[in-house]
Amino acid sequence: MDNFSARQGLTTEEQLLISSEFDKQKKSKTIVYLLWLFVGCWGAHRFYTGDTGLGIGMIVVWIVSLFLFMIPIGIWVIVDVFLIGKRVDELNTQIEARIIEKVRATR
Repeated sequence: MDNFSARQGLTTEEQLLISSEFDKQKKSKTIVYLLWLFVGCWGAHRFYTGDTGLGIGMIVVWIVSLFLFMIPIGIWVIVDVFLIGKRVDELNTQIEARIIEKVRATR
């Protein structure tokens, strides 16, 4: 079930509670792209989105890339710019769904 249909049948107060809580917890695409731009080779944008394993992987690949003319991490960072926007959208959808479930559970 998508979040729009999950919100149906909720009161106005519950809707406002969900919106307020979502605004506090959601991840910003602007911040993700700024992290990618300035410290993306170290995976800071991946740590921000909660993808700790990928962030650590980027650090390891960065270290290995020091000996390979930075080619491997360069490729990863370029590919990553096309993937992180969708990841933030998915993460925000999950966050909103979790909040909706909590509100429905307290009814």
